[in-house]
Amino acid sequence: MEVQEIFAILHKWGIHTLGQLAALDKEQLGARLGPEAIRMWERANGRSSRLLKLIRPPESFQESFEFEREIETAEPLLFMLRRFLEQLAVRLAAIYLVAKELTLRITFGNKQIYERVFKIPQPTNDVDLLFRMLLTHLENFRSEHPIVAVALSAEPIKPAGEQFGLFETTLRNPHQLSETLARLTALLGGDRIGTPVLEETHRPDAFRMQPFCSTGFQLAAASILACKRNGRQDACLLHSQDGCAPLSPALRRFRTAVSASVLQDEDTPTHVRSGEMSGKIIDERGPYLLSGNWWDEKSWGRAEWDLQLQNGELVRAHEREGVWKIDGVYD
Repeated sequence: MEVQEIFAILHKWGIHTLGQLAALDKEQLGARLGPEAIRMWERANGRSSRLLKLIRPPESFQESFEFEREIETAEPLLFMLRRFLEQLAVRLAAIYLVAKELTLRITFGNKQIYERVFKIPQPTNDVDLLFRMLLTHLENFRSEHPIVAVALSAEPIKPAGEQFGLFETTLRNPHQLSETLARLTALLGGDRIGTPVLEETHRPDAFRMQPFCSTGFQLAAASILACKRNGRQDACLLHSQDGCAPLSPALRRFRTAVSASVLQDEDTPTHVRSGEMSGKIIDERGPYLLSGNWWDEKSWGRAEWDLQLQNGELVRAHEREGVWKIDGVYD
């Protein structure tokens, strides 16, 4: 029987208070209204017990500070960030957690807020490593307004445990690699750092740079080790799906292609001369006619040749609209 139905029956009996309910006979009440009515009678007589369930509020791993005076140099900011990291590391270690992500918030004098999220390659509580991550970013940080407040928060996670096979390993120091990539990104720009990925086109040397990820580092290391074990160290490719594939021989491209002068005999190259190499051509393969993007303004077309010189060098060259260029040398 539902509680509301019991209340309706009790009201019909003239029971409207806890005292009136407690004065009823327990056994007769249970026989008429069921076990739920017995529990109501026990609560009215103080004979029931209910355990108190403690709910801990979610702990926030955040440290903040408001400066008494506006600051315009990095030293006070770095001093506070070092203190924040030491306090956060102690709090996380006390409950056996590590930081997987840091969020830096800087408040300026004009009330604007700068926020930056730092992904940690391998979760850790090492204060020195985390501080170098912040320092590397702030070395190139510039602002037109003074700083009035700073806050740093950490996203906790349980320490990761990995078990590898006998011949498997991971990066020796993922944090050092991440720091190096951050410095290179600051010097060269984000569009020049990453893994080259081939584009879906037959146009030679068409690729784009894909940013690195923390899991990609470990996949790359495992791929290299697999290649070394198979005796194909010179043919290792850092692809998460393909693993390693033989590339023999490998083309070492010139950046950019070198202009060349080529003598021909009935449309067959016989001699090449350029700033990088020159000599008689004793064997050739080609031409390989390539073209693409005919549907837009980026259309292109060229004829490629693989040439063997008299001194033994193997080169890749191409001809386009009567102009010859050397693309690279085969190793």
